[in-house]
Amino acid sequence: MIVSFDPGFGNVKLYGPTGHVVIQSAVATDGGAHLGRMTGLRRADPPIRIATEQGGFYVGEGCHDWGRPVESLDFDRLTGSPEITALFYAAVTAYHQRNGAIVAPDILRPVDLMVGLPVESLTGDGADEIKRGVARWLKGRHEWDIDHKGDCLRYDIDVDRVRITSQPVGALFDWLLDDCGDWIPERRALFRKEIGILGVGMNTVDLLVVRNGRPVHRFTGGENRGVRRLLELCNGHNTWSLAELDVQLRARSLDASAATEIWAREVLGLLERQWEGHWRRFAAVIVVGGGALLLRDELLRRFSGRAWIPDDPVISTARGLYKYGLLKK
Repeated sequence: MIVSFDPGFGNVKLYGPTGHVVIQSAVATDGGAHLGRMTGLRRADPPIRIATEQGGFYVGEGCHDWGRPVESLDFDRLTGSPEITALFYAAVTAYHQRNGAIVAPDILRPVDLMVGLPVESLTGDGADEIKRGVARWLKGRHEWDIDHKGDCLRYDIDVDRVRITSQPVGALFDWLLDDCGDWIPERRALFRKEIGILGVGMNTVDLLVVRNGRPVHRFTGGENRGVRRLLELCNGHNTWSLAELDVQLRARSLDASAATEIWAREVLGLLERQWEGHWRRFAAVIVVGGGALLLRDELLRRFSGRAWIPDDPVISTARGLYKYGLLKK
């Protein structure tokens, strides 16, 4: 069975034949001691708790209220760190349990896993080692425990094959293919021309240009200018974790208007340095990532009608990786 996994720094995404899940990429270690219920206060329901050989972890939105935050934004995190392992297991668990029902565990056995990584992690001297590390970590059998309404449940998954590409490639095939993994005829013809892909994620801004199915290295790259930069501009005295600020941003309770103007200029400056005015010759510019929602108006103006922003720019990469897996199975 084909399943795609996008280990984003803002959200981890899992996409399979019966749906998808999105979980905030927040992790906290479980210290073990928690408050009981107090009269006068509402009950706080704990987030997903994952137990592995590396310990117990709370995962997802609100987890930093329950344990010590773990916030690593380096690319080594992608090769099997305790936090990315907990996030992957949480995503598989949520896929099992979506819509309030526990799905038979063998629905995800065995799995052909499509993985999308940031462009910057796949460039430079350490790129091959990162790819090997990701494949080494993911391939094989995984087992973990979760707390579910007071019960401890055991989950497992068998990953038979791991195929790795960049996240923008997933966005490209979300645009090129339909939900069955077949080519959209009018877009397949454009595949021979230059297509720009812009991914504005939590950690990185990724740029990829493809011509006739091959990357144009001159226009391809990435920098750590994602939404984390906006959150850092808002974090006056470093009093909040990035995940806590991200929750406020999503709830629109964070006053980020001034910081957004600065951050938008930085992202547009990166575009100008990498693409200059050459984007005018692109057949299309595909824009994805959570940052695409924040910068939607600025990017639509910049690309003068060439930009395509999907219905859900957060899940687009994982959905495209899944479609590509269907195309190549």
